[in-house]
Amino acid sequence: MAGDPWSRPTLDDLKRVLENIEPSDEQHNREAERIELSVPAEIVTSRGNLISAMTREISRTGIGFMHKGSVSPGDVRVKLASDTREFEYSVRLEWCLPFEGGMFLSGGRFLKKLS
Repeated sequence: MAGDPWSRPTLDDLKRVLENIEPSDEQHNREAERIELSVPAEIVTSRGNLISAMTREISRTGIGFMHKGSVSPGDVRVKLASDTREFEYSVRLEWCLPFEGGMFLSGGRFLKKLS
């Protein structure tokens, strides 16, 4: 994982992280089913900093990310793109935890769709 410490994680980085997350018997009391989603994303902080990320999972109420470097919890803008469309959401990032290899996992709740 040499190179730019703020560059977007690769799909191989994401696979390595997901393979190393231990399964948990803990009940999370999630209100919505989550599905795996691995697409490029950009997190724009309230200060205007741009964090390149990959999504890990998504539900109708929230989204999880993997990125290099820590992001402070708070309201952020998230940009996602498909081959034909771009989406922008307001998200309340609720947590950010370090993971091996200089990666961080984070997640939050959707506040509203911006575009």
